[in-house]
Amino acid sequence: MKTILTGVKPTGEVHIGNYIGAIRPALELANDKANRSLFFVADYHALTTVHEAKKLNQMVYDVAATWIAFGLDTKHTILYRQSDVPEIFELAWILACFSPKGLMNRAHAYKAILQQNQERGEQDVDSNVTAGIYTYPILMASDILSFDSDMVPVGEDQMQHIEIARDIAQKINHNYKKAILKIPTGFVQKNAAVIPGLDGRKMSKSYDNTIPAFCDTNKLKKIVMKIKTDSLPPEAPKNTEDSLIFTLYQHFAKPEQIEIFKKRYASGIGWGEAKLALYEVLEENLKTPRETYNLLMSDQSKLDAILADGAKRARTIAQEVLKRVRMATGIER
Repeated sequence: MKTILTGVKPTGEVHIGNYIGAIRPALELANDKANRSLFFVADYHALTTVHEAKKLNQMVYDVAATWIAFGLDTKHTILYRQSDVPEIFELAWILACFSPKGLMNRAHAYKAILQQNQERGEQDVDSNVTAGIYTYPILMASDILSFDSDMVPVGEDQMQHIEIARDIAQKINHNYKKAILKIPTGFVQKNAAVIPGLDGRKMSKSYDNTIPAFCDTNKLKKIVMKIKTDSLPPEAPKNTEDSLIFTLYQHFAKPEQIEIFKKRYASGIGWGEAKLALYEVLEENLKTPRETYNLLMSDQSKLDAILADGAKRARTIAQEVLKRVRMATGIER
């Protein structure tokens, strides 16, 4: 049985691009009963940028409710709030004592801020760099190593964090000449779908072109009707390959629905009719998750109970790993 670890930093409203590109494939791994699965809400990581207490707390609930609404099985998967597992933070200090400064200097996020400061002509290239941002990779390494993780699903831009975790773990194992920490492997989903937004660009909040996952049905319909289309008349055959509507439709529809929709494109379909078909298939798929999400967010005590249970189960694992490290380092006899 492999241990699969997934972490999500709270970022606010989830859109269908997040669901198709990240949530759905991660759920397939998490819900696989052949694996031991852990899922955490990375609230301490979010603290590097979110400094409003109420907002951060609400965002944590939002992440938990979102994943449960989309089908995360919390009886199988250990769902916990990062801040509820203190062992992670003790291990992070031990890892920091074995982490070369040069390794942190090479972290992509840190280097990106330095480059931005240089381009703006800042005299201090470390302007706006907090110790939290600088040591972010060490905390992430602790998130991973605290649970003897075998595999960590990540985007390609996050693969460096896995490499850093591996480097630190190997350094500790080499120093004490024993396999104290398990060496994790990163898993990058190949050919991950790039989901187009309302204007054809990648769906992103920064482009303001998203379709929210949990907006009410009337708002969902209004947003879908804003999708950019060409000026072909209704009776003209349409090409499915360059149609934003068809691209989104096929991510939610059943195979037989897709074939029927493809034939409607070939014989001629009005864009209003096509958008209505997309709205209907989205509503069909999002209605139940939306109801579950709203129910959980309206009674957050249910989320508290789930997260508390998850933290208890997670700590059982983390305590064993930390004890192993403390014994090896001489902190504990």
